[in-house]
Amino acid sequence: MKLIHLRRTPWLCLAWSCLGLGALGAALPLVPTTPFLLLAAWAAPKGSPRLAQWLQTHPQLGPTLEAWQTRRAIPPRAKKWAVAMLATSWLVLFVLDTHTGVLAFLAVLFMLVGTYVTTRPDADGV
Repeated sequence: MKLIHLRRTPWLCLAWSCLGLGALGAALPLVPTTPFLLLAAWAAPKGSPRLAQWLQTHPQLGPTLEAWQTRRAIPPRAKKWAVAMLATSWLVLFVLDTHTGVLAFLAVLFMLVGTYVTTRPDADGV
């Protein structure tokens, strides 16, 4: 196997793993989608220019990724979904009677993440 393939393989595995986790996150409230997709978009060019191109030209993912990469902007709809999923995740853990210390820690963490997400510029038209 060529050395270049050995160097690309970890990046390719990371990109595909993150894509899979991002897809899983679209269906499960406790798994985030956006961070995994951003990580996949970051790792893909290092592992597979073809995968990176696919992400950039994807009808749904491409414009959002481009807005993030160029302006650190997030579409308003994605902001609403992110905050809703953070709240849903916390409520699921609450209903499952998770330890109070864990709930308190996650409440602070989720509020910080929600604040960060909502204060990013809007990606208009995405």
